[in-house]
Amino acid sequence: MESPEVLAWRDGHIEALDQSVLPHEVRTLRITTVAELIEAITRLAIRGAPVLGAAGALGVALAVRQGQRESWDDERLTAEIAKLAAARPTAVNLAREVNIVAKLRNAGLDAVEAAACAALATADTVSRQLSARGAAHLRATCGDRPLRVHTHCNTGSLACLGWGTALGVIRALHEDGALAHVIVDETRPLLQGARLTCWELGQLGIEHRLACDGAAPFLISQGLADAVVVGADRIAANGDVANKIGTYSLALAAHRAGIPFVVAAPESTIDDATASGAAIPIEQRPDTEITTPAAPPGTKALNYAFDITPADLVTAVITENRIMHNGITASPLHA
Repeated sequence: MESPEVLAWRDGHIEALDQSVLPHEVRTLRITTVAELIEAITRLAIRGAPVLGAAGALGVALAVRQGQRESWDDERLTAEIAKLAAARPTAVNLAREVNIVAKLRNAGLDAVEAAACAALATADTVSRQLSARGAAHLRATCGDRPLRVHTHCNTGSLACLGWGTALGVIRALHEDGALAHVIVDETRPLLQGARLTCWELGQLGIEHRLACDGAAPFLISQGLADAVVVGADRIAANGDVANKIGTYSLALAAHRAGIPFVVAAPESTIDDATASGAAIPIEQRPDTEITTPAAPPGTKALNYAFDITPADLVTAVITENRIMHNGITASPLHA
């Protein structure tokens, strides 16, 4: 793809592609403080579970640098790192990578920066391995023919670095000549599918069609997709999946239609400490994201950012290392 780097560490600060203004404007943010990073994360300028993990890791390095510059004591540094870890509660990658890198802060700035940059560097390799494994699985499951794939939200380079997760699987199918076209849900509340996924697919030369979220289950019922492939923000120990709101309805429709519902996500998205989806915190975002501009002033909203898909509706979870069926803990592993 011909686009600026999604996320980078430059001379002690973070540079990030502002995903809130794509595709109509390409803008790179220069982030020098923890507060600026948290603001970018909460308004979805920086988004996507794997990218959030890498941004969190870099954010710890940013916090240590800012703390040295502004003479923070250890209590202040701890508090700022905690704020960063909690900026978006549903995606486990953010808090996990923050906590991993934060453990090194007593080893000095160089050690923190090295660990943060390593977290960023591994994302590309992970996504390529995951993409190839997922494409091979779908070809084996659906038949070695051009497939029609339905996807949701944005799970490509913008969200995951490298090739992406679900969109990486789609890209690998395209590279293999095994993709017919992609149906892309618009994805509320900020139209990540319409704005970001369609932009990425267009740059890759992949044929696609955009669909309203509410139309997606009906399209599946009409036999317009051979498989549904989505990403995840957190996968509980029992295989329940938290993903962008609208995913659950796709899983129900795929189950009824008898087509695979596949979740593509890195191992870092699996949260063994969370027993089931019932324990995953679901972020609720501001009313105005969905009430503006159409609803009357003062209208209240239920703006859930994510939903939970039960493990029994998930045909397979595919990571860079394995394929899992019927949940996580009790499922057989396949190379």
